[in-house]
Amino acid sequence: SEEHHRCGDVPFAAPMIGGHEGAGIVEAVGPGVTLTKPGDEIVFSSIPNCGRCPSCAQGRQNLCDLAAGIMTGRQILDGSARHRLGDTDLTITCLVGCYARHTVVNEASVIPVGPGFPPEVACLTGCGVATGWGSSVYAGGVRPGDSVAVVGCGGLGSAALQGARLAGARYVFGIDPVEFKRQKARDFGATHVAESVTDAFALIREVTWGRMCDVVVLTMGTGRGDMMEDIVALAAHRGRIVVTNIYPVSDTRPHLSLSGLAQWEKQIVGCIFGSVNSRADIPRLLGLYRDGLLDLDGLVTRTYPLED
Repeated sequence: SEEHHRCGDVPFAAPMIGGHEGAGIVEAVGPGVTLTKPGDEIVFSSIPNCGRCPSCAQGRQNLCDLAAGIMTGRQILDGSARHRLGDTDLTITCLVGCYARHTVVNEASVIPVGPGFPPEVACLTGCGVATGWGSSVYAGGVRPGDSVAVVGCGGLGSAALQGARLAGARYVFGIDPVEFKRQKARDFGATHVAESVTDAFALIREVTWGRMCDVVVLTMGTGRGDMMEDIVALAAHRGRIVVTNIYPVSDTRPHLSLSGLAQWEKQIVGCIFGSVNSRADIPRLLGLYRDGLLDLDGLVTRTYPLED
């Protein structure tokens, strides 16, 4: 997500401290804070949730009204900046800003998770894992016996593969042009892999006897509108295409046949933050990790010092 800001796919308020997937320990709390206390081990929720707005009250915390302020990068409570470089105010990514040794956030962005989870993997549940996993399980609604295609097998896609597997998918197709990611996709639950959407079409048609996929999850690094018609072709009758990845602000018009969409009742749905409720689902994902049902360690290919 920070790369989308840096290269201009998604506008943001600069100068900004990056970092929206984080875990840490609460050092202090301000007046009125009730959800956490000093000493708590926490994961940041990349989208805050208030628990009171219409979306939160209906169990859609990923669409919380507080998220309207994310692109400002300023404090939820009063719109101020708590981070500065000299006299210059700094904004913080997703109201978190964890590419720093300390940060100041609203309690709506904090999920206490209990002790014992390694922070270097717990942090992944704060955005990427929750987003990918939920794209299959919640937005995609994968059911036992379904056929699922995941287009893009990086961080989000690897979690989407695991979500599809845990939901009971029969066939899981991992699609990625990078050989290393295709190899890893099998570790995360893919039963078949393909290098491109074009190659995947023939493979899926053969394996599913022409039925195609019940769910297609889009988790490419950057989406391309000109691929949408080929992607829709991967979906079965009444199949669901889940659009999770970011599209550049300059590429907002997909190319697809609307007649085919209606004829077979195919569905294209948007998905932010995996359609999860972070206060329930981040602890749920960490519980699956603790029980050996969700691989977080395998998602980490290398680590860097904070200075890098």
